Amino acid sequence: MKFVHIADVHFDKPFTVLENNGLSEQRRLEQREAFHKVIEYCKQEKVELLLIAGDLYEQEYVRKSTIEFINQCFQEIEETTRVLIAPGNHDPYLANSYYHHYPWNTNVTIFDQLQKVEIQGIHVYGFGFTDFYQAPMKLPEEIDTTKVNIMLMHADVNGAKDGLNNYNPILETTLRDSKFDYIALGHIHKNNLEVEKRAVYPGSFIAGGFDELGKHGMVIGEIDVNTKTIDLAFHPVDEKEFIVKPLDISERQSEEEIIEVINNMSFNKQGYYKIELVGTKNIELNVNTILKHLHNKCILKVKDKTKISYDLQALAKEKNLRGMFVQELLQEIKEDHSNEEEIKRMIEIGLNVM
Repeated sequence: MKFVHIADVHFDKPFTVLENNGLSEQRRLEQREAFHKVIEYCKQEKVELLLIAGDLYEQEYVRKSTIEFINQCFQEIEETTRVLIAPGNHDPYLANSYYHHYPWNTNVTIFDQLQKVEIQGIHVYGFGFTDFYQAPMKLPEEIDTTKVNIMLMHADVNGAKDGLNNYNPILETTLRDSKFDYIALGHIHKNNLEVEKRAVYPGSFIAGGFDELGKHGMVIGEIDVNTKTIDLAFHPVDEKEFIVKPLDISERQSEEEIIEVINNMSFNKQGYYKIELVGTKNIELNVNTILKHLHNKCILKVKDKTKISYDLQALAKEKNLRGMFVQELLQEIKEDHSNEEEIKRMIEIGLNVM
């Protein structure tokens, strides 16, 4: 049996990082194109199971037209594919949700509690959020181990260790000790297939920002029901990537020079970029001014991660106003590391006017 496992599609999510560049609507179209790829793959490969592990859409923002688009996609694979959905914290099964009152296609099953369905001899258990927060769910212990057993759910693996119990936290050891052959997870936006072959996060379906670097897409699997073995692979569906590109400005003497350098750099048209200015700097920078004058509108952010060229420890030993100023602010850094970058910026500005 062939299956596809996706999660965290987040239809109608506001792509805030793209709004200032007018690219958020384009990203929503790219999101639909990627979803079409999954449907086409299911159709062409005659995939029997499409597993969706939560956060298919945004309950707070989703439009009926988007739900109709999703359901139409499911209808296209009605003859080949069962669609199983375990709602998550962004799309919980609420009384006023589309999961509850929309007439979904006949090949769609939506879990509103712990349930089991049998498909071609394979047992699929599903668990759906019924609110935006979800207490820990206990995995079923009595399962038929002569069958292939799959668990589908939105969950925060090891989420309880920091005292939070908001998103169905479950321990990694609990998953490892369970009798399930495959655990299809959602919630974490990073793919873990390289290190985990049984309790799998496919990662977010398409990247939503610079905290979601790399390729994004779907996990495809094939189950041998006789040997109970499962072959897995990751298949990208997102044409675009969020990319961080460092630029050493140690030798640059003006903002204008930095702008010229960036405008002469080559960029992949399929990327959304953040430029990180690194090295030591000799000038005061305004990253907003730099960003404003860049030609490539796929550069969304410029971040100043440079180090100031002053020897602060030496300056702090000076017996003058400058030394006292630096000494006082270094003490603030020592007492509160969380504001270190901001305080260093204050030192830089202060030294420039002294």
